[in-house]
Amino acid sequence: MNDAQSLNHSRWECKYHVVFIPKCRRRTLYEQLRRHLGEVFRTLAQQKECRIEEGHLMPDHVHMLIAIPPKYAVSQVIGYIKGKSAIHLARTYGEQRRNFTGQSFWARGYYVSTVGRDETIVREYIRKQEKEDQRLEQLKLDF
Repeated sequence: MNDAQSLNHSRWECKYHVVFIPKCRRRTLYEQLRRHLGEVFRTLAQQKECRIEEGHLMPDHVHMLIAIPPKYAVSQVIGYIKGKSAIHLARTYGEQRRNFTGQSFWARGYYVSTVGRDETIVREYIRKQEKEDQRLEQLKLDF
């Protein structure tokens, strides 16, 4: 797990588990766009010298494991990704649907956690999150 990267005078390995949601958890609209969003997120991350190492677009939220250089604040990068992706979606799909404004596609907040030595556990969690959500939904229906 020696994935350390380097800048001019430093070596770093800063990875974060990030989760955020569309505003009002718009499942129907978000469901149709999520195939396209992975590519958009990766492109935007590269523009900020970041790398999305693992990601999963759930029916109503986004999970990603992202490596962010220490010269950028996590809030700055996540704000950039959310803002630019919302603008991109509004320009690309805004003409086709009513009541779709790019500026407010994502909810304001997000969850972030440093990964550290638990990277394999976080990667596994992200991969299996959708199956776990479906299992929990099924348990609720059984009662």
